[in-house]
Amino acid sequence: MPVPKQCRIVIIGGGVIGCSIAYHLAKRGERDVLLLERLQLTHGATWHAAGLVGQLRSSSNLTRIMRYGAELYGTLEAETGQPTGWHRSGSLRLASSPARWQELKRSATMAKGFGFRVDLVTPREARELFPLLEPEGVVGAAWIDGDGYVDPTSLTLAYAKGARNGGANLVQGVRVTALERRGRRVTAVVTDQGAIAAECVIDAAGMWGREIAAMVGTRVPACAV
Repeated sequence: MPVPKQCRIVIIGGGVIGCSIAYHLAKRGERDVLLLERLQLTHGATWHAAGLVGQLRSSSNLTRIMRYGAELYGTLEAETGQPTGWHRSGSLRLASSPARWQELKRSATMAKGFGFRVDLVTPREARELFPLLEPEGVVGAAWIDGDGYVDPTSLTLAYAKGARNGGANLVQGVRVTALERRGRRVTAVVTDQGAIAAECVIDAAGMWGREIAAMVGTRVPACAV
């Protein structure tokens, strides 16, 4: 599919983040959205991901985002017809020292403030939840019932299908070679198939995000490990 000459919003990167952005923009009614992927969807870091979904984070906003994600993964398959590989298995966070146990207890208290439930359990209860656990040396554990795991590739394809259903244009096999700007504003994305004038450009290139940002002299502190 040839790339258009202009688009209001251009997303660079067809991994789980880029496809999620395209999906959510389409859900919000944006119809002039273009996603560019240099190879094929998920061919970057996404397919290497473990797909673990843990909802408790260090701030209320991050926890809300993760909770929203876990809820969405349970409904996205029904919405798009594309499996996501979502499994709500629950998760255990183990403490093998008094200091770590105190940290987990503080996290559980903080979670209550977010309206989020975390159950503190004994080593024996933890083993009942996960029979492969060796409880020796374990002081206690935190159980989060709503956590689970997802298949990153399947989830990305579900986002992509939902984005397309909402009118977004996802084009694969297009490499971004430069970004044009006027002052501090990016005005066009230059590709190996031509330039695309854009009002808004989103860098979702994952482990290549640093290279994309460097095209306009911006440093993104990210790298592949």
